[in-house]
Amino acid sequence: MHPRRKSRQIKIGALAMGGDAPIIIQSMTNTRTQDVEASVTQIERLVKAGCDLVRLAIPNSSAVPAFAEIKKRSAVPLVADIHFDYRLALGALDAGADKIRINPGNIGTRDKVEQVVKKAVAHRVPIRVGVNSGSVEKEILEEEGGPSVRALVRSALRNVELCREFGAEDIVISLKSSDVLRTIEAYESIAGQTDLPLHVGVTEAGTAKSGAIKSAVALGILLRAGIGDTLRVSLTSDPVEEIIAARYILKSLNLMQRGITLISCPTCGRTEVDLVAIAEQVEEELSGIEKPLTVAIMGCVVNGPGEAREADLGVACGKGSAVFFKKGKIIRKVPEKEIVKTIIEEVANWPEK
Repeated sequence: MHPRRKSRQIKIGALAMGGDAPIIIQSMTNTRTQDVEASVTQIERLVKAGCDLVRLAIPNSSAVPAFAEIKKRSAVPLVADIHFDYRLALGALDAGADKIRINPGNIGTRDKVEQVVKKAVAHRVPIRVGVNSGSVEKEILEEEGGPSVRALVRSALRNVELCREFGAEDIVISLKSSDVLRTIEAYESIAGQTDLPLHVGVTEAGTAKSGAIKSAVALGILLRAGIGDTLRVSLTSDPVEEIIAARYILKSLNLMQRGITLISCPTCGRTEVDLVAIAEQVEEELSGIEKPLTVAIMGCVVNGPGEAREADLGVACGKGSAVFFKKGKIIRKVPEKEIVKTIIEEVANWPEK
């Protein structure tokens, strides 16, 4: 692992981003913001899964008062996502947004951008300058021959400077592409040109399966290089899946010390229990647990006892049963139908550190 890139630290509500603060996991609701109850319920699910920061779309004026009500009931800071209408940004700031996401290029004329930025500064609210392949300014696209890496970086830095002209310093940059290599190269390029915090991710990555893989490749490379202060895994799915994927990415790089690390074998002809069903059920049941434990679920005698013994809690399965290991020692043997229940109970009873 390379040392973490040194970025300036900003505050989003009570949450610190950048500097030596932990990497923030965020997502975005896919409910209608005007549906307060549905939005609050989804935020609660996201937080339970391990989300630190939630973004909501503000597509029209009716979403502003709804955002204000949702903000009162949220356990984590909220970001208002604004496009096209500067008045929605002004309203979201008054409604209590902890951060706003804008693309200055589509907010409107210079005076409109000025109003938004100056109000954000007055409210001490950070601004995320977001640039995607599809939102680069026309003149930059023409000069660069399309949404290239240079085009993305130029657009982001130009919009940052515009915000700075009006007094903003608490700025987060994102410059995403749906292309993995272009995303990596764009973040690598801008990382050396500014000390502002970077929001990393692959935009429109795809479904829960294909999108998670694309995101893991791009984010794994960037995070290993020390690039990234917050991340979103953008999936065409239940946004809770984004949190699950993000946690696995961070944990695989030892960048997160909370939550369950699950080890399970791919199964083979030696397996004599329904290991796939067991592992999937355990993964679902333990997804919101914050205890930093390694749980191994192994299917046969080849690697099973060794992996189970090395884990905090492990099971080595045989014919219709499993031997349980706890901190390297055998504690008991249970029948197949009790494996999941026993794992969950053992984790629940594990002392907090």
